[in-house]
Amino acid sequence: MQNQTPVTDYKKTKGLIYFARMLDKIRLYAAGRLAPGYFVGVEDPTFFDSRCTRFLGVDYDELAKRTIEGGSDEEILKWCFTHGRRPTEEEVEIWNAFLVKRGWRDEGSADLAEAKKRNGWENRDDIQTWVDLHDAEEGRTPGRSLG
Repeated sequence: MQNQTPVTDYKKTKGLIYFARMLDKIRLYAAGRLAPGYFVGVEDPTFFDSRCTRFLGVDYDELAKRTIEGGSDEEILKWCFTHGRRPTEEEVEIWNAFLVKRGWRDEGSADLAEAKKRNGWENRDDIQTWVDLHDAEEGRTPGRSLG
């Protein structure tokens, strides 16, 4: 079975970025197709999966179980709204802005610099955030999926 990378962080589900990527990682991991090196779950509270499930007020393991049961990303997000919380439009806007800027002039900057160095990309100015790094690692042009 061939390993795959998940969809870009920028993919929106009802306006919310990253959620589709988290579900994609869950599905790929369950199928044994997630490429090595991906964080899946909530073992570190700073990882995006942890932040996203806290934002939605759902338990990661319950979300993973629901995701494996099947359904579209939109259906699973609706499940989150029922079993957790439904953020307002403004909260979604703040979430999206936070995520696309994580690693740029904030507490995540040092870790991002280390990750760039591990990849030999310390001089790549197009990688400013963790989302940029994800896109670069997966063969997409950083920032191109924004919109």
